[in-house]
Amino acid sequence: MHTTALDATTLEKLISAAVAAPSVHNTQPWRYRLDPGTATIEVRAATERALRQADPVGRALHVSVGAAVFNLRVAVAHFGWEPVVRLLPRPAEPDRLASVRLAGPPAGGERHGPDLYDAVWRRHSSRLPFSGRPVPPAVLTELTEAARAEGARLHLPGPAETARILRLTAEAERFAVSDPARRAESRAWVREGARDGLPGVVLGPRDAAGHLPVRDFSALRPADQRPSVPFERHPLIAVLSTTHDRRADWLRAGQALEHILLLATLRGLRASLLHQAVEWPDIRWALRDPRGGTEHVQMLIRLGYGADGPASPRRPAQDVLASGDENWG
Repeated sequence: MHTTALDATTLEKLISAAVAAPSVHNTQPWRYRLDPGTATIEVRAATERALRQADPVGRALHVSVGAAVFNLRVAVAHFGWEPVVRLLPRPAEPDRLASVRLAGPPAGGERHGPDLYDAVWRRHSSRLPFSGRPVPPAVLTELTEAARAEGARLHLPGPAETARILRLTAEAERFAVSDPARRAESRAWVREGARDGLPGVVLGPRDAAGHLPVRDFSALRPADQRPSVPFERHPLIAVLSTTHDRRADWLRAGQALEHILLLATLRGLRASLLHQAVEWPDIRWALRDPRGGTEHVQMLIRLGYGADGPASPRRPAQDVLASGDENWG
């Protein structure tokens, strides 16, 4: 489908697609504005929704916004335009993280790769147990190529390295639960009736067997109310990394993350994000492959087949879309 003019209904669909992206603690730290003169959607950080304790330098915020930018790219292409993306377009305005210009139809009218638009609406994290069904090598290859297309790398470690990564994740989760400031911050975002009347994250079951350090979100439930559900004994954990660790790299990592997640959804996979270990600088450094890996780990992704599970709510498009003449300050 190609549309020559951007009408209000299509703009709302584009922004709704962007808002459907994952974000740390479901903070949804983004705002959008259309510049009608250049047919450009500008993306800015909503810094009031940042996590001051868990994400003091804003790395996770940038990854979250990068994922939203990828969804916006997918939706723009779906409606017939070529998305032209600029990261950090105005250095003097550090909160302006990206712009997506709606250019003419793709050269030759051809689309490269699968249309991921339907997956935008079906994708959400599953914190439920996965089955032991193996993921076909061809699908894993597709996912690694998706990361590479966005300037990132997806590594699939072996059993010993996966076990080490999960131990580091469990250690990071223990640190977070024992930190009063982080507990308070988590509680503010994930409890029922949190800011904006939205529960930030749907709580999942615990892995009683200890095979998988599923985040308990600061122990918001009493211990006797947390269900004990067996998780997969040998989880498939993918490591998303970048060569450098600058703001633009974080945004690229977010685009790679969402490309992977949408493609996984299209292939029938479920996914959840293990973010705990990358929230602590020393543990994040330890996530590097001890055999000589020099890349910067941006996210751990658990992949597999299993139940869909509930989705966390999203803010309406009109809540994050500024008018063309509105002051962003």
